[in-house]
Amino acid sequence: MRQPIATVCSLAGAFLFLSQPVQAADTTYTAKDSLGNSAFTAIFDAVLGERITAVSSAIGCTITVDEAQKEGSATCSVPLTSIMVDNEPTKTEHFQEWTTNKKSEATECTLELDIPKVSVDSALEAKKSTKFSTEGTFTICGRGREGGEPEAISGSIVYLPPGAYGKNPTLRVRAKIEKFNREEYGISPAATSGWLARVQQLAPVVSAEGTIEVNIFATAPLKETAKKKSE
Repeated sequence: MRQPIATVCSLAGAFLFLSQPVQAADTTYTAKDSLGNSAFTAIFDAVLGERITAVSSAIGCTITVDEAQKEGSATCSVPLTSIMVDNEPTKTEHFQEWTTNKKSEATECTLELDIPKVSVDSALEAKKSTKFSTEGTFTICGRGREGGEPEAISGSIVYLPPGAYGKNPTLRVRAKIEKFNREEYGISPAATSGWLARVQQLAPVVSAEGTIEVNIFATAPLKETAKKKSE
């Protein structure tokens, strides 16, 4: 009788082990700033001045998704030199001077965003848009927002399975930051040295508040998806 009892115990142990919930591994999605399939747009519209549009396609993002908890986190960056203002070299140069305050080279400056947590109410479904709202911390040329408060962010996420947008699983993220105040980050002629900056302070050339929108396509390696299925 010992052998049958041992067999039963072994099978019971195996059943208990297999019945334990398996912790799903996090999935990392990446948007490479060299691909140019994502977009960054910032619009500042002054009532008595100009309406300027700053754009870049060089967005780099890393998005980590915990599907079990229906939440994730993200970090993104945009090189300052990749941003064009109204497609005009002169306006672009002025924007770079306002951003760096002429204290560093534009090539050394990046706009960075850290989003520690994004939660959704339900699991992502293929090709279905899911809305979200969260907060993120901006740093520009290493400078944070005056007072240190985060920015409110809203948007939507769509999961595109392999074959829907290339061969890899993809997240399309659209996000918006409204009432973004550039002066709270020191992006202004008032914080910039030089005679041109002094002249630009005399009139409301560009609105202090604007809206930032991003459209990001981030992909995950196929091997990560295969590994998760095997688990």
